[in-house]
Amino acid sequence: MEKLFERSIRDASKLMNLTEDDHDLFQRVDRACDELLIPEFEKYMERKYNDKVPEVLKKHHLMGIPISKKYGGDGARPLVHSLAIERFGQLGLGVVTFVDVHQSLGSLTIQEWGTEEQKQRYLTKAATGEIVLAYALTEPEAGSDPGSLKTQFRKDGSDYYLTGSKYLISNGSVADRLIVFAYPEGQTKGMTAFLVDAREKGFAVDMKLEEKMGLFTSDTAMLSFDDLRVPRDDIIGEEGRGLAVAYSALLNGRIGIASGCLGVMEDCLNQVKERTSSRMQHGKAIGKHQLIQRHIARISSNLESSRWLVYQAALKKEDYENNKADLGLRSEADRISAVAKYVASKAAFDSADSAVQCFGGFGYSILSPVAKHLIDTRVARIYEGTDEVMELKIASTVLGKEFEAYR
Repeated sequence: MEKLFERSIRDASKLMNLTEDDHDLFQRVDRACDELLIPEFEKYMERKYNDKVPEVLKKHHLMGIPISKKYGGDGARPLVHSLAIERFGQLGLGVVTFVDVHQSLGSLTIQEWGTEEQKQRYLTKAATGEIVLAYALTEPEAGSDPGSLKTQFRKDGSDYYLTGSKYLISNGSVADRLIVFAYPEGQTKGMTAFLVDAREKGFAVDMKLEEKMGLFTSDTAMLSFDDLRVPRDDIIGEEGRGLAVAYSALLNGRIGIASGCLGVMEDCLNQVKERTSSRMQHGKAIGKHQLIQRHIARISSNLESSRWLVYQAALKKEDYENNKADLGLRSEADRISAVAKYVASKAAFDSADSAVQCFGGFGYSILSPVAKHLIDTRVARIYEGTDEVMELKIASTVLGKEFEAYR
């Protein structure tokens, strides 16, 4: 019987020819997922960060999937990267979050905005797994509004010094380098992105946020910077262009999360199919009951309606990457990535809820294979753009720029 991920590859081949390198990548992703299946379950039960993820990804040469071969990665284009994250999504959003932050928010940002020297120093190490990356934008009082950031920097000769804190940072306590956003001291304009060394004096992990309602296997931390020194050469992009850097990273990240949500729905469908075919009640398999079939139809419909939106977003990103001068393509890629993330995250949460219902009482236990999806997909509707922010982005593209809620 054909696996759902295999069908995704087959259908993607109709959209764009996949190369032998692409198929080799998918085989490595599949092997890594098989190897991570048990450790991910065990760590979830312990409510601990799964430190096996970077180890296994490094073993299978998967830390740099979208990064140019020039810097040690696979050079996978957006659609292929999306398919890979979709497969990771079958393990759950804990694995997806690590991959998305390290690759989509971290590595791709350095590849797009970094200098050649930065790419040689950092991107090559990120692609081979020598270092782990994090993306530090959110603060205790600044979530959907980057303009509210309190982290500031001051100049002193050729160096910059950062002071402030960051909150809910995925990979925060395990990262070797972090992309950190800050404003000039005493100002609310001129946001700048810095590549921070976690070993530098003045960097601290104030708290590992283990009291989350889910996403247990993903590292989440609160960080602080106390006059932390950053050399001028470690500015990402140009000074004052941090907001553009942040928004471009989030475009990549949203496609990644949407792709992971496809994998979650695939796993929900697989698990429910097996459960409802074998679980007997009232003298027959529960899959023969019409109300159970309604849940199965709902999950399947959610998956199919989301898949093409996500693939379309990845293809639009490819169009833009092939013509960086076309701002219209950039705007369209941004729009459809918001639509894909909005639809897929809600559909994944709804699908996980239906899967738990099909499992009945056992579904309410995290020992079941579907409960973690219900718990974890809730955050997919918050991080990298809340439902409400996505709605505003989508609506303003319909009404026009003058209708933007925040300008």
